[in-house]
Amino acid sequence: MSTNYETGHAKNLAHFQTLITFCEGYGAAYNPVKDTLSIAAMQAMLTEATDRFNEVKNKKTAFDNATNARRTVFADLRPLATRVVNAFAVSGADPLAVEDARGINRKLQGSSLKKETPETPETTNPISTSQQSYDKQIDHFLNLIEVLEQAPAYKPNEVELQPKNLRTLLQSLNDANTAHIQAYTPYSNALIARDKVLYEDADNICSVVKESKAYIKSVFGATSPQYKQVSGLEFTKPR
Repeated sequence: MSTNYETGHAKNLAHFQTLITFCEGYGAAYNPVKDTLSIAAMQAMLTEATDRFNEVKNKKTAFDNATNARRTVFADLRPLATRVVNAFAVSGADPLAVEDARGINRKLQGSSLKKETPETPETTNPISTSQQSYDKQIDHFLNLIEVLEQAPAYKPNEVELQPKNLRTLLQSLNDANTAHIQAYTPYSNALIARDKVLYEDADNICSVVKESKAYIKSVFGATSPQYKQVSGLEFTKPR
């Protein structure tokens, strides 16, 4: 989530709290008929929105951690695959198998891996584009391992290049990839819950703020110091 985006939500909450404080200061003069504009109702809404806002931050941290963990596990995959293919080429294996391995490695190296941006889920699914790259890398690496396992001549002394240990790495890749996908769901759900109370429910904070300002304007007048207090408090949905 981008800093500017999250700052927008935080500013809305801060301004809402300020509005409530002003309304409290008006004493008995602030007495709207509509229940949702009452100070008690607005305080309850502020509490819920703050909880939802904090939940997003919590789930975002978990999502970011999963993103970073996956990136770390995958960091050396491409260089390792090239080492494997070079070792395979001098192992005495069938030239056709070597060419197959080289072709797989070219595909693995060409898998587009764009830098992940955890802020993307604010507008789109962040695992839609980059996820394909990770899935492809796993698939290509599996294909490479299978070529190696079918070649009796491939018996490298380097432990990290041996098929058994490549299988272990493959499992780590799959685990990190799965953890990343699983971390997205609660994060996405937290975003939905936050946006509902702030912007999308029938009585969301932005609409309540607008109505509260209108009520203050009707009670004290458009040129009153009370209305001037609240009229400058901006509430917008970040994009």
